[in-house]
Parts: sequence; C-alpha cells; structure tokens
Amino acid sequence: MTDLVDRARGALHAQPFSVLLGTELMHVGADELTLRLPVRDDLKQQHGYVHGGVISYLADNALTFAGALALGPRVVTGEYKINYLRPALKGTLMARARVVHAGRHQATCQCSVYVLENGDEKLVALAQGTVNRLQEGNGPEEKSPAN
Repeated sequence: MTDLVDRARGALHAQPFSVLLGTELMHVGADELTLRLPVRDDLKQQHGYVHGGVISYLADNALTFAGALALGPRVVTGEYKINYLRPALKGTLMARARVVHAGRHQATCQCSVYVLENGDEKLVALAQGTVNRLQEGNGPEEKSPAN
C-alpha cells in the first residue's frame, strides 16, 4: 500500500495546478481516496464562498485519482456531473472519491466534497464521473491522427 500512496502523491505533485492550490493526498485505499484543500481567501468568489470552480476541480481530481486505482496511472476524466449543495465559507475541503464500477478501459466513480470546520463536516457537493484509461502512445507529446 505504501508504494500506491507514494505513486499517488507523486502524481499529485506532478500537477502544477494542484501544487498551486495546495491540494494534499490524505488517504488512499484499495478503491477510494481522500484529497484535502484548506480554504483560503484567494479561493473565494465575490460573495465570500469558495468558488465553484475550486470545488469542481477538487471533485474532478478525486474522481480521476479514484479511477486510477482501478485502471492504472494513465487515466483522464471522460465526463462528470456535480451538484452543489451548500456554500463553503471557511475550514478545509475534503473530497472523498470511490470506484463504483470498473471495466478494462473505464471506471465510474463517485465523490462527496465536504467542508470540515471546527470538527463538524458538512456536505458541500456530490459528483459522479467516468474515468477513461489512456491507450499507449496517447499523451500530450503524441500527435493524434487528426493533427
């Protein structure tokens, strides 16, 4: 399990945007994981709530990392849907994602995003998505047949 945690942490640290935001990997299990992001003022929108794009990013990343647990490290999000349930004002965002079903080439995952404040957890958003395994040779440095 230590190797899996180290690889997941390495993948997270290889994402410049995740490093910029300060996202941390908190837990990795066989088919689930938790990402953490402390709320800061620069992550908020004009009404003082955490920006929906930040919550969406966290859910998307957690979904994709969960999918990677089932499909391997070369994965991308195929699609996802998110429902915002309540605003987050302060505290720490926690995104808990799990694999619901996995085939050979794609996995369906679900994610719950909570805000943890003064020891209380409140559900902020729910997301579900499809994670796709990349085929060998499919990467940003590779040209697709359409290019």
